[in-house]
Amino acid sequence: MAEIVSVIPSSVYRNLCDKLYEKRKIAALEIEALVRQLAGAGDYERVATLIKALAKEMVPGSPSNHRKGGLIGASGIMVGMGVDASRFLGQILEPVFSCFSDPDSTVRYYACETLYNIAKVVRGDLIVFFTQIFDLLCKLSADPDSNVQSATHLLNSLVKDIVTESDNFSVEEFILLLTERMDVLNPFVRQFLIGWITVLDSVPDIDMLGFLPDFLDGLFDMLSDPLPEIRQQADSALSEFLEEIKNLPMNELVKLGGHLVAPYYANILGVILPCISDKEQKIRAVACEINEELQSIIAEQSDGINIGEMLFIATRQLSNEWEATRIEALLWIRNLLTRYRAEVVALLDDIFDALLRSLSDPSDKVVLLVLDVHARIAVDALLFHQLAVSLLQKFRIDQSLLHKRGALIICQLCVSLDAERVYRDLARILEREPDLDFASIMVQALNMILLTSSELYDLRALLKQSLVDTAGRDFFISLYSSWCHSSTALLSLCLLAQAYQHASCVIWLLVEEDINAKFLVQLDKLVCLLETPVFSHIRLQLLEPRKYMCLLKVLYGLLMLLPQQSAAFRTLRTRLKTVPSSLSSLEQLNMLSDKNRDVGIVNDRNFDPMIQKFEHIRNQHKIRYKLKLHPMSSKSSS
Repeated sequence: MAEIVSVIPSSVYRNLCDKLYEKRKIAALEIEALVRQLAGAGDYERVATLIKALAKEMVPGSPSNHRKGGLIGASGIMVGMGVDASRFLGQILEPVFSCFSDPDSTVRYYACETLYNIAKVVRGDLIVFFTQIFDLLCKLSADPDSNVQSATHLLNSLVKDIVTESDNFSVEEFILLLTERMDVLNPFVRQFLIGWITVLDSVPDIDMLGFLPDFLDGLFDMLSDPLPEIRQQADSALSEFLEEIKNLPMNELVKLGGHLVAPYYANILGVILPCISDKEQKIRAVACEINEELQSIIAEQSDGINIGEMLFIATRQLSNEWEATRIEALLWIRNLLTRYRAEVVALLDDIFDALLRSLSDPSDKVVLLVLDVHARIAVDALLFHQLAVSLLQKFRIDQSLLHKRGALIICQLCVSLDAERVYRDLARILEREPDLDFASIMVQALNMILLTSSELYDLRALLKQSLVDTAGRDFFISLYSSWCHSSTALLSLCLLAQAYQHASCVIWLLVEEDINAKFLVQLDKLVCLLETPVFSHIRLQLLEPRKYMCLLKVLYGLLMLLPQQSAAFRTLRTRLKTVPSSLSSLEQLNMLSDKNRDVGIVNDRNFDPMIQKFEHIRNQHKIRYKLKLHPMSSKSSS
């Protein structure tokens, strides 16, 4: 006290520390007049003594009214100094700054008021202390006291004005301060930060676009803020930057993306993909536009891009709950595969399982895109085989996927890749399949797809020419061994390929164990298929029964296997009744069929080993069936 009363009267000091604001204000005005007088006389030493004394009043732990008095007194000193105020700016600001964290909200309020008054006096000289001031403003923007928030808002507006007028403001230092705080979740702080970004971006001499990669992630995160005000402000800021980017010439855009944005592509992608499905239309629009811009830039350059990280981000979004995001993630994977095939293939182990899981996606659009990506990967022979093996494994684990999406998946792969290649490779793998039950189910599915899908018309045409065409014959043989896992599938394959004599042999080899409920269900389906356009050649051949005795023998054999009360029996019997009645008996049919074996065809196809193969696989199924019926007896016998 002795130090301060050596400069100001004790009555002024008492008023300065009074509980009443009016008395403190009167004291501040008296200090202002005194300081103006001292400065005019050049007595800066006494001014410095006064500042030092007031600083002691503002130290933490001193009475609240003393700290308030010290603050208002500091305002009076700076106003009284006038144009020379910057002379003591550092000494004044240090104790004022300490009051911004005071536990008393009124002290914090007066600290804002004091700094506001000081800023009005010194203006641009305040820039030297911008780092400390920005940090204080950021903290007080989230102050729990509404009065403090209001005072902070006024002070913040003044500081923005000072910054936009200053030639000494360091944008680089500001960006460091900004990026350190962009992950803060407090909505008031987020508003504060967006406000600064927007203000500085509006200054012609400040190139905020060049620093966009430094805070773009945080800005995108704010698009998902729970408060609509924050989302709106973030959306507005992003839209403004997007407009600036659009107005750049393409070469400048690529240049900007090249050396500044490239290290952040993966982070940007991780933010915009979820935003593509945001419930706010404006956010979706901005995210989509940024996504398109990012894709166009990546299409033009390759330097500095972390392909692995981008691939990881896109793959992770395949499990996103929203279809639009999953679709966009797949488009990114496809584009990266097209643009950077070697890098993506090298990382295939990291994404392959996720792509397989996506085949179970509820959206057909997603599944079609996944299949497109798989097809592009499977261009290489090794990768094609890996896909075929993995796909069968997926069907084995999840047979509901086979029933629901099997036809879509197989047909799409056949369209995207070579259909014959797809069927050959799947058949080759199934031939060695240890799970006989699954092999049978899978062959039945592949057979049904082959017979019913319009996409596989060329494959059916190839098989129909197998009697006269080497390529058709080879394809028939390539399917034969695996088709032996299902008697009805093998019969339909033989009928399609017009191997009627062989089909007749297959029927005669069937015994009681083969003709079970599952077999009859499949046989019913085969009879229904015989009435479709796929087998129109068979129905026309029935007009020449003497020429196609083996075909008649096959159809009568099927008829004899069907229960008489079934619809399939009635359908097939009705069809056979339309055959011209030029044959007097089945004995005559057998005699003619023996004479009319397809001369040369049996030898060409070497049917005897094929029949042996059928019997071998059929016996494996019988053993498997018996083990399932009597598992304990098989263990005891062993």
